[in-house]
Amino acid sequence: MNKKDYYDVLGVSRTASVTEIKKAYRKLALKHHPDKNPDNQEAEDKFKEAAEAYEVLSNEEKRARYDRFGHAGVNSARQAYSGGGMSMEDIFSHFGDVFGGHFGFSNAGEHRHRENRGRNLRVKVKLSLHDIAYGVEKKIKLKKYVACDACHGSGAEHGSSYTNCPTCRGTGQVTRITNTFLGQMQTSTTCPQCGGEGQSIANKCIVCNGHGIVQGEEVVSIKIPAGVADGMQLSMSGKGNAAAQGGINGDLIILIEEEEHTELVRDGNNLIYDLYISFPDAALGTTTDVPTVDGKARIKLHAGTQGGKVLRLKAKGLPDINGYGKGDLLVNVNIWTPRSLTKDEKHLLENLRNSENFIPNPTAQDKSYFDRMREFFS
Repeated sequence: MNKKDYYDVLGVSRTASVTEIKKAYRKLALKHHPDKNPDNQEAEDKFKEAAEAYEVLSNEEKRARYDRFGHAGVNSARQAYSGGGMSMEDIFSHFGDVFGGHFGFSNAGEHRHRENRGRNLRVKVKLSLHDIAYGVEKKIKLKKYVACDACHGSGAEHGSSYTNCPTCRGTGQVTRITNTFLGQMQTSTTCPQCGGEGQSIANKCIVCNGHGIVQGEEVVSIKIPAGVADGMQLSMSGKGNAAAQGGINGDLIILIEEEEHTELVRDGNNLIYDLYISFPDAALGTTTDVPTVDGKARIKLHAGTQGGKVLRLKAKGLPDINGYGKGDLLVNVNIWTPRSLTKDEKHLLENLRNSENFIPNPTAQDKSYFDRMREFFS
């Protein structure tokens, strides 16, 4: 049996836009949806046929292959729906994409039980620059929901059995039919009695009252990699709250908080330190110690060091979290000017004021620097 042309199926031209194709499919899908046409094989076939046409024509690559080779061009990638190449679940996935999930169709009578999942937990972890530089392992006591020991998280007493929920008859959903401008629509919602489980416990655990979880505590060991930054979030799968009746545990979300260092300021992977030296040290030169994340580093200042000079200590910063080396320690040199002077100090400076070496005489390079600074601050 020859397959129909996909453009004819949707009733669009071969130059139709994606928007026109989606609009045409939406119209046909509503008309032939199995929930609106129960036990109607012809409507179901047309529904599948429209979905197949939309699946090909809404995809730029598949559409180009179809335009060039016809059905033979797409059969190699996906067999026809009538041959079982795609499931009804795949078809309803396309259907949901077009309608945005607002209509709540019941997927032709196929219901899924809700899968319990525990809630995520969030904790804040404060780290020093040393912790960030080398990585650290922190142990934290969490108050959270844990699996009930008495029933091992099942919610049922030992030996107790599960029975189908009488409200939804084991489907986990209840359906209702409403009248809309499109006609009658069948919608499905989670069963309020069993919470979507589809089953109920004959004899509930007396410790957790059938929930399978109780309030408890757990000590969790958190490994923080080197190079993390303030505001970064890490995740530990399954370390959040336990889920009711043996479901999937939630995750533990770790929010990084960086403690402020007393002397160093972080700038990405670099560290910045403001060094203040006296005028004599700047003029005569000196050696001094500057702080690092793990101690001190000695640096040498040459005679005639100017205020504003930046010294770079390679690889004395923080490691990159992705392993791309380490940042540097940048030392900003500042000349300290005393706010008050003794009589002798004033006399000494006044004698130096008119000395040739103490009259500012910037070099061409210094002039260029001052010009750039003046332009920057103007």
